[in-house]
Formats: sequence, C-alpha cells, structure tokens
Amino acid sequence: MKQSFISATILLVLITDPLGNIPLFLASLKHVEPSRRRIVILRECAIAFFTLVIFLFFGSAFLDALNLSDETLRIAGGVILFLIALNMVFPGSGGKLVEDESGSEPFIVPVAIPLIAGPSAMTTVMLLAKSFPDRKLEWVGSIFIAIAITTVVFFSSTRLQTWLGSRFLSAIEKLMGLVLTAIAIEMLLGGITNYVRLIQG
Repeated sequence: MKQSFISATILLVLITDPLGNIPLFLASLKHVEPSRRRIVILRECAIAFFTLVIFLFFGSAFLDALNLSDETLRIAGGVILFLIALNMVFPGSGGKLVEDESGSEPFIVPVAIPLIAGPSAMTTVMLLAKSFPDRKLEWVGSIFIAIAITTVVFFSSTRLQTWLGSRFLSAIEKLMGLVLTAIAIEMLLGGITNYVRLIQG
C-alpha cells in the first residue's frame, strides 16, 4: 500500500478521530477548572505527539527484537483498525478506547493515551516506519498535522458540540468509520497477500 504525505496525514486524522472523541474528551475534563483546560489540552496533545514519534522511530526496532515481520504488522494493524472503525460505525460493537467517565484532572491516561495516541495510531506509525523507513521526517509532519487538528478541535470542543449537536457529531464519526473500514480492509488484504507470496517463495 503506497502512502503519500497527504494520504498518511488523512489516515492519522481519521484514526485519531478528533470530532468523534469530543464527547469522551469533555467527559474526561468534566471536573477540570475552565482556566486549566487549555493547559491540559496542550499537555495531553504534546504527550500524544511525542508518544507517536517515539513509536515511529523505535517501534520497528522493538518489533524486530520480537521477530515480527512486516506482513504480521500489516495484518495486526488491519485488524485493530477494523475493530476501531466498527466501533465508530456501530458504537459498543468494536474496540472501545476509553470509558465514558472521568476522575480529577487527566494526565496521560485517558486523553493522551489511548484517546488520541491509541493502539491503532501507534500501529499505523510503526507500519509507516517499516514500509517507508527513508521517509520518517514526512511521517513526523503527518503526525504533527494530525495532532494539531486534534488540538484545535479540542480547544473548540464545547462550542462544536453546542453548534453541531450530538447527532451531527455521531453522523460524522460514522462516516469516518466507513472510510477507516475500507482502509483497514485494504491493509489487511495487503498483509495477507504479501504473506501468501512469502510462503509460496
């Protein structure tokens, strides 16, 4: 699966799903003072960015140490993306990233990880690094743009939820889920095809 800078950026935006995560994000910050929310948003988004960058540069080395092939990563990534996409289209039926509850001020969990930098995003950046190791700086740019979009959406989350309404946000999430489902299937089929070719020699 050939990836351009734009397609990789769009993929990461779809996976991080900032609009669909607004209700969970607002629930996580329910007990945070309004004056602290901007600081919390910037901190959590920065943590998510550096987490994904770390997985981009060092995730492949970790997988190599476990003797996992590119094909295995593609198949696993396709399965994870499919579960996340399934949950976006049919809430409650796929992989749930975070519970709809909040304590005091969130730190790393659940906003940075796994709400923004979830397992699907981590798997995707590792797959990009293994498939195109000479383009890591491009992928850092894609991660930055995706996290920047998430930051802007989270800053405007209260207004967006009021203006757009829960139904419209739910419809957008389902549409993004449909697109992500197609990407997941393509990734899964690509991994299976390469694995079969590898076996056949």
